[in-house]
Amino acid sequence: KFVLDFFFEEKQNLRFDVYNVDTRSSNLSKHDFLGQMFCTLGEIIGSPGGRLERTLSGIPGKKCGTIIFTAEELSNCRDIATMQFCANKLDKKDFFGKSDPFLVFYRSNEDGTFTICHKTEVIKNNLNPVWQSFTIPVRALCNGDYDRTVKVDVYDWDRDGSHDFIGEFTTSYRELSRGQSQFNVYEVLNPKKKGKKKKYINSGTVRLVSVSCNPSQPTSLHYMSPYQMNAYAMALKAVGEIIQDYDSDKLFPAYGFGAKLPPDGKISHAFPLNFNSENPNCVGIEGVLEAYFQSLRTVQLYGPTNFAPVINQVARSAAEVTDGSQYFVLLMITDGVISDMAQTKEAVVNAASLPMSVIIVGVGPAEFDAMEELDGDEVRVSSRGRFAERDIVQFVPFRDYIDRSGNQVLSMARLAKDVLAEIPDQLLSFMKSRGIEPRPPLPPSPAPLHLQPLYNLNIWKGRSFQPWLKSRT
Repeated sequence: KFVLDFFFEEKQNLRFDVYNVDTRSSNLSKHDFLGQMFCTLGEIIGSPGGRLERTLSGIPGKKCGTIIFTAEELSNCRDIATMQFCANKLDKKDFFGKSDPFLVFYRSNEDGTFTICHKTEVIKNNLNPVWQSFTIPVRALCNGDYDRTVKVDVYDWDRDGSHDFIGEFTTSYRELSRGQSQFNVYEVLNPKKKGKKKKYINSGTVRLVSVSCNPSQPTSLHYMSPYQMNAYAMALKAVGEIIQDYDSDKLFPAYGFGAKLPPDGKISHAFPLNFNSENPNCVGIEGVLEAYFQSLRTVQLYGPTNFAPVINQVARSAAEVTDGSQYFVLLMITDGVISDMAQTKEAVVNAASLPMSVIIVGVGPAEFDAMEELDGDEVRVSSRGRFAERDIVQFVPFRDYIDRSGNQVLSMARLAKDVLAEIPDQLLSFMKSRGIEPRPPLPPSPAPLHLQPLYNLNIWKGRSFQPWLKSRT
């Protein structure tokens, strides 16, 4: 496929020469000429369904076959998606081995046909392959139509090019953009086997491991709308604005996880949002939000979703202050199912002996069942035979708190009330376990030098506000 600019008012002549490639040489004389065809771009676009079929010519006395063109107007979508897939229990196709699977992605055309838009690499001798991530323009995948069918074929690679068909499945970009969830686990079906075998179930499954979408597109949970906050910002603001009242300096270290960082594209699961490793602090929750939005313009979001690095990062800080003078609350907001559960359990068990709590807010439609393992309300988190000293994790899915009327303020209030409810008891459990007694209250501040009554003369609902006193020094 290739892209051409179309001008209705101009005659755009095209010539197509077809060759059989014999060598890697770019010199056409070293390849076999198969035929040629002349037309205009307008002829292709003006054909029924944008499909033009013509006979090749150019070799006297020989039939050269036909050439078929399909044309489709490209959308102005400039979004780019990065995806990674894996498979499980694919059919064995090789007699002396397993299978050498690869995926072929097809974009559906307006006339019901399909066009190849991407092929993955081949994974040799593996029925449970994990393919490398790839980046593709959304325009190439679905022409910017998020609901257009995307077909994926699974093949077993053969050296002679006669690749064995394992099965297929269909999806859409809208489904893929939902991320890692039960909705993006696909049965690989072989229609021929399904018709012949009564007990046939499938030829394996393919699962979306990760997807990162441009935050500028509305399907992204990080979408920066000019009219309302996204779910990440709502969760951060809801919890942060309450808990910041208990912080003396209002400086909050803020980290991101799951992104490729400039300039070399290195993947990080614990990077400061302000990109200052020496001082990751942000001033107030507004400063955290500002750093978050700025980082979205700088990094490329990327899976998998690893929690352990950030938990360990905060735990190192908490381990330096165990005298009861400070208590750390880590708020983690994620739209992905956790990918490093074993490492995260280990991190939680270790952190349970430190002055810290972990709040996890899940946003989006993903299935967060695995997160319940970390919320030790019923069963204490354990790792390698060790149980957490106390329950320090609170998990909630944000979708459970969204007000049906769309009232963001009410949604945020509901979320904050639930996720912060356990923090006082978790703080007390640590202090009691270490025998730390409450410190005496600080003495009151010195009496002000002068007191002057100030009056608010604004009228509200027909009545004046009462006067109050304000110190003046």
